[in-house]
Amino acid sequence: MKQQTKVSFLEINKLAIPAIIAGIAEPLISLTDIAVIGNVDDHPVEALAAAGIVGSFLSAIIWIIAQTKTAISSIVSQHLGANRLYAVKTLVPQALLFNFLLSLVIYFSTAFAAAQIFRLYNAEGIILNYTEEYYRIRALGYPLTLVTFAIFGVFRGMQNTLWAMLCSLSGAVVNVILDYLLVYGYSDLIPAMHLKGAAWASVSAQVIMLMMALYFYITRTPFGFHIRKKINPRMKDLLLMSLNLFIRTAALNFAIYLANAYATGYGKNFIAAQSILMNIWLFFSFFIDGYANAGNAISGRLLGAKDYKRLWLLSVDISKYSIIIALILAAVCGIFYRDIGWLFNKDTAVLALFSSVFWIVLIMQPVNAIAFMFDGIFKGLGEAKYLRNVLLAATFLGFTPTLLFFDSIGFQLYAIWIAFFVWMLIRGGALVFKFRQKYLQGSNR
Repeated sequence: MKQQTKVSFLEINKLAIPAIIAGIAEPLISLTDIAVIGNVDDHPVEALAAAGIVGSFLSAIIWIIAQTKTAISSIVSQHLGANRLYAVKTLVPQALLFNFLLSLVIYFSTAFAAAQIFRLYNAEGIILNYTEEYYRIRALGYPLTLVTFAIFGVFRGMQNTLWAMLCSLSGAVVNVILDYLLVYGYSDLIPAMHLKGAAWASVSAQVIMLMMALYFYITRTPFGFHIRKKINPRMKDLLLMSLNLFIRTAALNFAIYLANAYATGYGKNFIAAQSILMNIWLFFSFFIDGYANAGNAISGRLLGAKDYKRLWLLSVDISKYSIIIALILAAVCGIFYRDIGWLFNKDTAVLALFSSVFWIVLIMQPVNAIAFMFDGIFKGLGEAKYLRNVLLAATFLGFTPTLLFFDSIGFQLYAIWIAFFVWMLIRGGALVFKFRQKYLQGSNR
């Protein structure tokens, strides 16, 4: 019988499609928030701006401290491929405890300093008041989200993205329903809570996701919650990998922070338009990231099995699928170019700014697809140090000087998105170069 030389289309999509659905649930929650909030009667532009600023900060924090999810996934998948899953049986509960304790530290160190934090984003007046009250409620979800994400990492390492999909979809449905009920109110039964209603809807969705994740973790995986006093030998690798990914993601979020700080400085209409653009960009990113998650899970297993031929072919196939998805997304948005902004806000000044820049977001999608796909593969391979160095270079040698230059000549929102385009070109190019250099030769053996 001829030995299979490629990871099959079915096997890739068995992981990728649930990962896409699970991945878009999180930005879908944020998109629902800004669509609902941007259409309230009381200060809609200010409320939308506040939701965008807080959403960016929350994403920054969660992305940074949730990197143990990726580290867990990489380690579990590599041990699965080497048939040594027993060696990490005590590591997983220790990693879950680490995530929980870390989330408490982040909550208590930020929730009571919200006003000071969001002044750094140039928020003031009504926008600052809104960001403060919205964040203090949303921050309650840190422990819920970080433990859930760590469990999702275990699922992915076990080559299963379906369970995470079911959890994320359930959370998204709960969030959408509660958004409308709590923000606008319902008859005399539920009072309208404005921005605070959206925050409580998000926290409720996170509770549902965690409960479901715990169910699948307990009933479908070989791991438990027994914490042994002896630290698992792989904990050092997990923490080191997580630290490199922390630094990488901090650099990533510095770019997003800088973008939002500049947009806020341009005026409330600019940050409102930027909030819509950023959330759509993140939605696209998480959508494309489904194939990156499949690459993450499968590449770790193939590396554990030392199957370099299939690893190389995997990268070729997933690149194709990711680019096709990116082109479809860009084409659909191109067709409905003028209508998309109306879903989030009706202010003509905001919509004009959004429409003038949205085309840049669309044309960069194929570049994003390559960058995100190789990002996922490198995470699965445990190449956290190289990922860290690439993001540092892309942010401080690419994004930042590009933004400063184009801002200095008055490009405003254009400056931000040209800088993001340069950022993604550097990220994707560096990863493709390294992968070809390191794994192409091994695939020919």
